[in-house]
Parts: sequence; C-alpha cells; structure tokens
Amino acid sequence: MPLKAAVLIQRWYRRYMARLEMRRRYTWNIFQSIEYAGEQDQLQLSSFFSFMLDNFTQLNGNGPDLISQLLDPVVDPWLDRETCFNMIPVPESYTGPRLSFPLSVSDTNALLSGFKEQQTLHARYVLQLLYETKKLLKQMPNIIHLSTSYTNEITICGDLHGRLDDLLLIFYKNGLPSAETPYVFNGDFVDRGKKSVEVVMLLFAYLLLYPDYMHLNRGNHEDHIMNLRYGFTKEVMQKYKAHGREILQLFQDVFSLLPIATVIDGKILIVHGGISDQTDLDFLGSIERHKVKSALRFPRRSLGQLDIGQCCRQMKGIRSTDRSRPSSTCSHSKNQRTQNQRKRRCGLSRQDSTISTSSSSSSSSSSSSLCSPRTPSCLTPRQCPSSPSSPYTISVLQVPFLDSLSSVGPPSPPQHEREWKQIVDILWSDPKTQEGCSPNTFRGGGCYFGPDITQRLLLQHGLQLLIRSHECKQEGYELCHGGQVITIFSASNYYEEGSNRGAYIKVGRELVPRFYQYQVSRTTRKLTLTQRVRAAEGSALRALKEKLFSHRSELMSGFQQYDQNNKGCVSVSEWALVLEAVLRLDLPWRTLRPHLARLTPDGSVEYQSCFEDMGPGNSLPQVTPNLAETLFRYRTDIEIIFNIIDKDHSGLISIEEFRHTWRLFTAHLGVDIDDRAIDDLARSIDFNKDGSIDFTEFLEAFRVVHKLDKDQHVNGK
Repeated sequence: MPLKAAVLIQRWYRRYMARLEMRRRYTWNIFQSIEYAGEQDQLQLSSFFSFMLDNFTQLNGNGPDLISQLLDPVVDPWLDRETCFNMIPVPESYTGPRLSFPLSVSDTNALLSGFKEQQTLHARYVLQLLYETKKLLKQMPNIIHLSTSYTNEITICGDLHGRLDDLLLIFYKNGLPSAETPYVFNGDFVDRGKKSVEVVMLLFAYLLLYPDYMHLNRGNHEDHIMNLRYGFTKEVMQKYKAHGREILQLFQDVFSLLPIATVIDGKILIVHGGISDQTDLDFLGSIERHKVKSALRFPRRSLGQLDIGQCCRQMKGIRSTDRSRPSSTCSHSKNQRTQNQRKRRCGLSRQDSTISTSSSSSSSSSSSSLCSPRTPSCLTPRQCPSSPSSPYTISVLQVPFLDSLSSVGPPSPPQHEREWKQIVDILWSDPKTQEGCSPNTFRGGGCYFGPDITQRLLLQHGLQLLIRSHECKQEGYELCHGGQVITIFSASNYYEEGSNRGAYIKVGRELVPRFYQYQVSRTTRKLTLTQRVRAAEGSALRALKEKLFSHRSELMSGFQQYDQNNKGCVSVSEWALVLEAVLRLDLPWRTLRPHLARLTPDGSVEYQSCFEDMGPGNSLPQVTPNLAETLFRYRTDIEIIFNIIDKDHSGLISIEEFRHTWRLFTAHLGVDIDDRAIDDLARSIDFNKDGSIDFTEFLEAFRVVHKLDKDQHVNGK
C-alpha cells in the first residue's frame, strides 16, 4: 500500500511539473515574440526615416529637418575640445562623486559608492568621462586580441541593459576590474533598464583606469536610433536637462568607436550578435567602424540610383511583413507549422491593404543582403501579378511619393554597403539549429546562422568557440551548434521578476568556459517556483492581451469571415488561425486559449471575449474608432516622432508640427486617415487653445489599460 501511494504521488508530481514547465515555456515565448516584434517595428521606422532623409529633398524640394537632426546630426566641433566640459561649473552644493583625470582607483570607488547611494554624476564629469573615453577608443582596433598567458582567467559578461544591480552583483561576486580580474563586456549596456547612464559610466571609468584589462564590445543597442525607442535617450534627457543634447551627441560618437569583436588566445571569438555566411574577420578588422553611427541607418541611396518611373497609386499594404521564426532555434525547439502554413493568411483582408508576400525565411543565400535593415518598410519588394490568376512574377519596389507610390526596379547594392552589412550581421544575428544562413525575419535585421556556418568560420580562422549575447536565456546562458556557440546574458529578471537568471563566463588558459549564475531580487528568492511562474505568466498574458486589443478591428474582420451567421463564435482552430495570421507571433494559440477567450457549451470560441478585460486609457470622444486603433497600435512610434520634433523636451509641440508628424507617419504606415480627421483631432486636444499640444497627455489617452487596473484606479480616487 505505501508503495502504491508513493507511485501515485510521484505520478502526480511529474504531471504537475510538466504543466508548470509548459506554462514557463509559453510565457517565455510570449515575452520573446513581443520583444522581437518591437525590434522589427523599430527597424521599419528607422528605415523609413533613412529613406525620407535621402530622398525627400528630391521629391518635395524641402529637406525634413526633424529627420535630418536625428539621423545625420551635425556634430558640434565644441564637443571635440576640452572646453566642452571645462566651461561647466560644478556648484559647491553638489554632493555626488567628484572625479579627477586621469582616473585613479579612488575615483572609481567614489563612482561606485555614489551610484549605490542613488546619486547622479554631474554633467561636467559625464562629458569629461565621455571625452576621455572617445580619445582612448580612437586608438583601439576593430578586433581586440587578448591572451590568458598574462592572467589566470578572463570574465565575459553579456547584456546588462541598464541593470545596475546586476553589474554591482557581478563585481561583488567576481571582483572589481583589475589586472588580476580582466573583463570583456559584450555589448548592450544601455536601454530598457532605468540605470543605463550609471552602468555605462562605470564601464567607461574602468576602461580608462585599466585599458588593458577592461574590454567593451559594441552591441546593437549602442545605437542612437535604438536608444530613442528603448529608453536611453529619455533617461539622459531627464537626468541632464541642461546638457542632455551634448551628452547624447558624445555618446553617439563613443558608441560608434567601440570595438566590434574580441578574440582570446586566437581561439575564442566574442561578438554581440553572431555571424553570417558573408562574415569576414579580416575585412572587419580593416573597416572604419566609426562611420557606422547606427546599424539602423543604411547607407545612402539616391533616387537617381533607383531609376524611378512615376506611378500614382494609393499607399496600401506597405507594412505587411513576415515575422515567422525558423522552424527551430537553439533554445527549446517545438513543433512548427510548415512554411506554407505560416504564410497562409486564411484569406484575411488586412486593414490597410492587399497582402504582400515576403521572401522565404528558408533561403540559403547570403542573409545580409536580404534581412539586414537596409530597405525601409515602404521600399520592400512587392510582387505584381501579371494577371489575377497567374503566379506572382515581377518584383518592384514601392517608393513613397507624398500620398502616392512610385514603382521602381529593385536596386543592385553598391559596393560601399559591404562594411555596413558586415557590422549589421555581427550585431543583430542569432543562431539556429538548421543548416545554412537565412534572413532573421523575426527580429527584422541580421540573419539566422546554422551550425555549418559556425563551423566554416571557425575553421577558416583557426578558432574553436564563438561566444555571443543578444538573446535572453532562462538560465543566463545556453550552448548550441554542438557546443561551438555559447550565448551569455547577464541581465537577470529581464522580462519580469523571476523570469530568468543572469550569468557570466570565466575562461582560463585551458580555454574551457565555466558558468556562474545569479539572480538579483530579494523578493524572487522568497517565492516558490509556482509563484514565480505564475507572476511571469500573468505579466506575459497582460502584454499579449494589449497586443490583441491594439489589433481589434483586424481580428474582428478575420473572425467574422468564419462567422457567416453572426453568432459571435468560431471554432478553436479558426480562432487560432486568425490570431496567427494577424499578429504573426508564432505562439501556441490553442494552449493559450483558456487565458484569452471563453468557450461556448458546444466548444466554440466567443471571439468578442478576447477584448473584454481591456480598454482605452482616457478616451477622447472626437477620435474615430479607426484612428483610435491606429494610435493604440503605433503609440511608441508616434512618441518617437514627437520626441524628435520636441527639440527642447518641453512635452509641447505646435498644431502644425502635429500635422507634419501625421503626414510623415501615415506615409510610413500606409494608413488611410483623412486630413480633416487629423485637423479636428489637433484642435480638440489643444485644450487651452494656445496653439500647442501636450503630447504626453495626448498619448496617455491611447494607452491600453486593463479594466481591473482602471477600476482600482477609479476606486482609489
């Protein structure tokens, strides 16, 4: 009897743990899918900006100043002279850390202590630290070569993303940077976290103190355009209102000067993202890396190169894009749909447009020419059928011409793009388990590289291991490609409290990596495994429901195509098919259904229930439903454009600037919104009738709010 009871308990426990693991995995997939969708949106927006900067003057006769300031800012020569910081006084009342140059151990200790006590470094010292870092980085090669013969071990850290607590814990556990404890930090120091300035200031200070023992690789977030979306620009402007623009300009220069790779003992290659079938380390070692201020800013291409033939058509469908992943990655693999199933759109008519097809993600040709963010969303290849029934045969590009499109032939890439493409692949690529090299359509930039690509590069250069970062891993690290590729990620609790551990690697003379894990959170350590999974799952489902709400009209249109009798119900398979066709997140929708929608007694899905517990923030009655949904969906993009226009960061823009923003933005999206609707909206949100709009308040009205939160907020008042 006791034996039988033990077997039953063991069986129950195994089932319980299997269900918990399933919840943990789909929670992870939700977080990662939404993160990568956001990166793809950023690539599309910056590509559109780049195209407008290159060609708007030729199209319209007037250059767009706001875009020019962002993408090709004129660097003030003042920032290259010591006067850029010497003329800024430090008041006696300043109680934060004070630095003297050249830096000493006491200076870095003061910096550490000040940041632990939540102090802000004065703008004068920030500028001086950046100025000295820039001078040092100018002398460094593109690829740093290190040797373990001069030290016992080298410590390699992955993404930190503004998590100061993680950096301090690494220093506490492993030791401060020194000749005895050399470090390589593998990019993505900033964005997402709230302490990016502090993190990067500490790293730069130790780089100046120990240039032979502190090494920094560039990541894809060491990029001023990425910083606009993911928080670093906003953080700098909030902490340094008077000198924020000068600080950001120097950061832009310093980021572009960071080395792009590190090699240990000629055997271990360390890059932020990965490689492609075109990666050439010898070529990378010879390029002028500082010219690539942003990997999102593809090289200039004029309309003369495109040989434009005018064709006035309404802008439609320029935002459709293939977001499917490769059938498996180096993380936990799962059964996938076939390519045809992933491409199938179940006959849905997307809100804006006819559906455009995209190139297969299983292409084995060079990925960098296909998937690097060179071509903006409004310049993506479109397939034109020769007849309604014939297969698509002719490739053209749709180029924005104010409110119409011009058709052009696909341009052949000029030679000067080669350097840029190599850097994009190094910063943005991810490994996959399949052979070959294919476009990273899920992120929107870089490529997926298979084990054959890894082995070829390692053999070509006499290497034995590739260490990269760029992807959050639940345990803080992961091995793939037969152990030849290691992913290391050092920001714990990246998506949510308890979502993942952080880790770092130590490599000694035997070149065998040893892994050290940690998790920064006192509250997380007190939670059980079930409580941690439940907390992360709740956060992921809330984010997913926001995504559903912002695509409500498209989803409803899809559901209604299957609901011919207007019963408000569809089958589970039809419901899942519509969600995947519209959202393109590649999630296990059937598994997630109990958390997203109700079933009827006959087993059908009440599709309206998907949106029941979500609602708008502060609704504006003047806004039409179509315009409101556009604002919900593209709220982040709109905020980026508004912040570019708002030069003094006052939070106010003029009504004319508001209209100009919308002309740009509707061209980017291909959304058909009547100018009169925009004018009516602009007048209605000019609350005090002074000709200015508080866009922070405006955007707050278009934030998706969970009704439970809203009810609690109202009751709290």
